[in-house]
Parts: sequence; structure tokens; C-alpha cells
Amino acid sequence: MTRVGVVGLGYWGPNLARNFDALAELAWICDTDEGRLSSFAARYPQAQATAGFDELLADDTLDAVVISTPVPTHYELARLALETGRHVLVEKPPAMRGDEMGELVRLAEEHDLVCMPGHLLLYHPGVQKLKELVDAGSLGDVLCVYGNRQNLGIIRDDENALWSLGVHDLSVILYLLDEEPTVAIAQGRALLPERTVEDVVFCYLEFPSGKIAHMHLSWLDPHKMRKMTVVGTEKMVVFDDMELERKVTVYEKGPWQRAESYGEWQTRSGDITIPKIPTDEPLRLECEHFLALVRGEGGDRQKVARDGAMVVRALERLTESLDGR
Repeated sequence: MTRVGVVGLGYWGPNLARNFDALAELAWICDTDEGRLSSFAARYPQAQATAGFDELLADDTLDAVVISTPVPTHYELARLALETGRHVLVEKPPAMRGDEMGELVRLAEEHDLVCMPGHLLLYHPGVQKLKELVDAGSLGDVLCVYGNRQNLGIIRDDENALWSLGVHDLSVILYLLDEEPTVAIAQGRALLPERTVEDVVFCYLEFPSGKIAHMHLSWLDPHKMRKMTVVGTEKMVVFDDMELERKVTVYEKGPWQRAESYGEWQTRSGDITIPKIPTDEPLRLECEHFLALVRGEGGDRQKVARDGAMVVRALERLTESLDGR
């Protein structure tokens, strides 16, 4: 059984520890907060507990490291783990610069290791349904994708709305379109007093195929929205994660040209279908995929790192636009 160490037991780490305790051998837990570490050591008595990442890496029997620490630490911890021959699952974003992410990809390929970014939404059954519809051509030619990720809070100080919220929707957009953007434009503003990070961000992307995408990101909004819309020439589909049962809705709507009216564009409207979406926990599916890749199953084990690099490069370009560079 794969021996796993979970590093960082704050906001998201407990969920990762719970899943890997069920799916693998949770061999180590690591956190610099003594009280938190003591609490989880009591919950997982079979796991060795440490505040030192070096002590965890010194265990030659450890197969994989799962990193859920503050974002600025992700790259360095992931790099050290890969250099010592460990497979890595690192929460989003794995790095904050394209060259850093490129280094993680290089190390993973050089040592034949998994370096998997924690892009949780890619494992949501609703997003999987979107991908199925896009790849099957059920929507016709995809014209545009736009995402809304808004809420009132959590207001962060160490990362802006683009890096905190946008990474989710960006990973889905690139996954659905399977292209890297050629144009990446972002505008935003730090709206609250004495703030240095953008609370609201709008993003625009263009792709080599001509497709476009848009993201509205904000933690200053009266409504909690987690919605992705894909517009095709034949059909349109909406993924709404705030819906309990109607996660995905397919609309048989689209533009068409009437030959008898000299090519005049009109719209048509047909059936609305609501496919049944499984209720599997996305995090459980993500952890299962990671372990499958570690075992050498599930295809190209380096692809997840390359896909993650595409997301980081796009985030970096959007940040440059946001900063006016």
C-alpha cells in the first residue's frame, strides 16, 4: 500500500488526511502548529507526527507527499519532495511563476514521478460531464466559455481574487478547451481600504482556435456563485455547483442562418435536458487518481504536471496584465 505523508493540516489538509487515511497508508502528518499537530496525532495514531518537513523526507519508505500549506511555500516543498524521489500532490497553485512550475515538471519527468496539482474541480462529476459533451461534439463548435466565481468572503491578504478563486475556473476552461491562450487580459481593483491585493478581477482569454473565455472573480458579492457556461453552435450547457440536484443543464439553443432570408441570423430554442450527475466526492476521486498514477495506472503520469504548468503560465500572464506590464 502506498505510504503517504500529509503536510499542512490547516484549512484543507484535514480533508486530504481523511481521504488518504481511507485510501492508502497515512504514514506521516506534518504541521508547524504544535496544537494542531497534537490534535491530528490523536486522530491518526498510526501516523508519525512531526513539525519538521526534513524529518518526514528522511523516511526512505515514504512513497508520496501531499502538500497543503500556504501558497508561497508550495514550490519549495514540492521541489524538495521530488528531488528526494517522492510523488507529489500539491494544492493549487503548485507555484506562482511559470519558471518554477517548469522546474517541477522537469523534476517529475527526470525521475518518472507524479507531480499533480490539486485542481479539484476537474474531478467534479459535473465538470466531467461538461468535458464529455465538449469532446463528443454534442454542443457543436464551442464558441465561448465563461465562469462566475463570486461570494462575500473569504477575504484574503496573501493572494488576490485571481490566484485564490480564478485558478479553479481557469483550470476548468483549459481542461475543456485543451488549448493554451494566446491572449490573456485581466483588470481588477483592491476595493477595500488599506488593501494591496485585488478583491475583484475580470479576465478575458483568446485561444488559437478562435474560442474565447471570460471569468468574473470576486469575494465582494451578495450572491455565492459557482457557475460555468459553455456556448456552442448547436447547444449550450451550464454547470452550476450551487444547485443541489440540477448541477448540469443542457439547452438546445443556438444561432442559425436561414438561406431563404439571405443568410440572416436567427435563434432557435428546443428541449432542456438535465442529465443525472453522480454525487461522488470530487476530492475522493482526485485522491484515487493520484494513487492510481503513483501505481503506474491511469496513463501518462507526467501529464498532470504539464497541464498544471499551462494553468500557472496563464495565471502569470493574467497577473502581468493586471499589473499593467
